[in-house]
Amino acid sequence: MLALSRLSGDVLRTLREHLRPLIAYHLFFTLLASSLLLPAVGWTLSSLLRQFGRPVITNGELFELLMSPGGMLWLLAAVGLTFLVLYLQQSGMILVAVRPHGNHVRLAFEALWATLRRLPSITGLVVVQVGAQLLLLAPLAFGLGWLHEFFLGGLDPFFVQSVRPPAFWAFLASALLPLLAWALLAGSLYVRWHLALTVLTLEALAPRAALRRSMQLTRGQGRHIAAAVILLLLGIVGLPLLATTLFDRAVTPLLWWLPERNEVLIPAMLAYLTAYLLIALSITFGGIAANALQATCLYLRIAHHEPRPEPPPPGTHLRRLAWTVEIAVVLFAIGQAWLIVHRFEIRDEVEIIAHRGSSLKAPENTLPALEQAILDGADGIEIDVRLTADDKVVLYHDESLRRLTGDDQRIGTLPRASLGAFDVGSWFGDPFIGERIPGLDEALETVRERAWLLIELKPDPGRELDLVDAVLAELERERDRRRVCRDRAEDRITSRACGDPDILGEMRVATRSPWLLREAALREPRLDTTLLAQLVLAGSLERRGFDALALRHNRIDEEEIRLAGHYGYELYAWTLNERTVMSRLIDLGVDGIITDRPAMLAALIAERRRLGDGALLLVKLRNWLRN
Repeated sequence: MLALSRLSGDVLRTLREHLRPLIAYHLFFTLLASSLLLPAVGWTLSSLLRQFGRPVITNGELFELLMSPGGMLWLLAAVGLTFLVLYLQQSGMILVAVRPHGNHVRLAFEALWATLRRLPSITGLVVVQVGAQLLLLAPLAFGLGWLHEFFLGGLDPFFVQSVRPPAFWAFLASALLPLLAWALLAGSLYVRWHLALTVLTLEALAPRAALRRSMQLTRGQGRHIAAAVILLLLGIVGLPLLATTLFDRAVTPLLWWLPERNEVLIPAMLAYLTAYLLIALSITFGGIAANALQATCLYLRIAHHEPRPEPPPPGTHLRRLAWTVEIAVVLFAIGQAWLIVHRFEIRDEVEIIAHRGSSLKAPENTLPALEQAILDGADGIEIDVRLTADDKVVLYHDESLRRLTGDDQRIGTLPRASLGAFDVGSWFGDPFIGERIPGLDEALETVRERAWLLIELKPDPGRELDLVDAVLAELERERDRRRVCRDRAEDRITSRACGDPDILGEMRVATRSPWLLREAALREPRLDTTLLAQLVLAGSLERRGFDALALRHNRIDEEEIRLAGHYGYELYAWTLNERTVMSRLIDLGVDGIITDRPAMLAALIAERRRLGDGALLLVKLRNWLRN
């Protein structure tokens, strides 16, 4: 019988006795894996995506690419390579733990060499063990995909995410049973094969023989092994959360008492970040090592009736080498902290762009939504426009009226006059009963001199250029109306209310199609254009020919910020509704944030502007740490 308390004690004592050689091995292996394997993964992924043939693709298109034969092969290779790295690291730590002789640097190198010699066997074990788990996962994936299509296939993803209708909860409830069944099967197989890597490493067996040996050793011990694995998993997940929470509550508040002088703040934040990184590195190493040592202690206890590996003989850890390794870790953390601090830039200028108006307070793409967005502090308002049967431009997102009105007719098949019979406000709430689909002319009049519009083109197939021409014509008519208004104005205040006649420099046109964007720019070179994208493939996008690039917020990183500055276009993040992520992207340096909650973003910007430079820099540090 396995006693969890004794097993935990064995693991902790083994970790303490073999700490220095385990640290040395962890550093050597991490350096090797980072320099060889990670670039290979990135290169193969880039090569795969370049075969798509277009620089900008949607999430759906990316999913289709990954589900293609080439994409599936890459996914399988990436998963296999990831687990191979993990298995190699675990195998080396097992060898370090059971070979208690020599100084820790030499022992780490010996374990690394012995692990690499076992590379073919470990690779075979990964193929069999991970492959079996993937085979169990495949029916679950297909089943969940079918359930998603059955319950949510006909619904707009944005609607599901925002409203979470009954169909969403029905999908979750239906998915619960297959998820539980898969978890039981996968967990049972994992427990039976839990000692396979340890057996392969220490007994030099072939992969299949190691799996059979693991099943023999674990027979009758399944519940106890499962309990030990779950306990370790809870520790690996819970300890970082606990440490982060304690650090934030105990240490972070002390920084706010520092004087607002950079000569004090920078060293203080450097020390703060160094301590944080050291704690994070220690916890990460501890989790990896504890997992390897738990399997080692389990194997020794079951197979050889030994509680744990023998402790190292006295004098095997040379103090000079030990201090060298430990100082190297500290210097690495300090260097990372210094680089992070000096990459920050005090910058808060970001435009607030309301997504379809204030679409969480009023029906999307309606005049009340535009009015509310202006009241909420939006600088610009993103709207979706479509072309009616009689070539009029109206505000509407979907191709058909089904989602908002229940009618299956398409916008492009109806004249504008007949659209007045449809109520697009009742679904949102009683205050908006009877709300109609507005035209672009009404939207331009509503925002006049109060906000600019980001006009996203939603063309029907074959009518792309017709929509561009209709939008440009409507902008020209609005420019003429503003000029006439200014000519009739009696004073400067009244004249300003008419709006700026330079409407092409104020309003912006957006589309997901680079081709359509180029056609719009050719028709009107003064037009401010925005390319909308979910994913930009590295090195494949011609980063000229537009004034702004709007990316999904989780696709924006420092490289995208750098490229935007280099090529001279603005960078927008969409669609973002979480305060903490808003703050992070402001610190990163985006030019605009498209959000359903413009009031939240306006309040965040106002709050940050009230902070001094020192406090704001601390906020930036906190944002980096949280992400």
